[in-house]
Amino acid sequence: MKKIVFITLSLLLAVSFWNCEKDDICAEGTPTTPRVIIEFYDNANPNTLKNVTNLKVTESGQTDGFVFNGVSEIQVPIRTNDIQTILHFTANGDDSDISNDNLDEITFNYGTQEVYISRACGYKMTFQLNTTDGTVLTPDSNNWIQNIVISQPNIETENEVHVKIYF
Repeated sequence: MKKIVFITLSLLLAVSFWNCEKDDICAEGTPTTPRVIIEFYDNANPNTLKNVTNLKVTESGQTDGFVFNGVSEIQVPIRTNDIQTILHFTANGDDSDISNDNLDEITFNYGTQEVYISRACGYKMTFQLNTTDGTVLTPDSNNWIQNIVISQPNIETENEVHVKIYF
């Protein structure tokens, strides 16, 4: 009896693999919902990339976030279930001295679109930054960010820079 059950299960497993189509497995490296690609530039010399140091990026109302150190390009996610994401960019936010933290708030305003990938992978979301107010820096008395420029409003891949920040 055990032998018959084993053979039956083996045949079912073999048939399921034979019926497996290419579209049943989401291949590694398949494009997913893209993050916003941001490059940092020297405000005094706008064509020169500038590395951020101890930068912490968190969503408004959250304490956990992403830390970046010694890089001029970062990738951050935005909400897929909304048309606005507010992120806090805290200079010196990842060092032990909280007295030197300088938080600047950037609001990303965008439209969303679901894009079908495949049966196995499902959908991904793409974003379109609004052309008039796609990114808004909340002014305060001590902004470390001086200017924001949208260089690519269509956020469909992570292969290009979407936003440039000058500081």
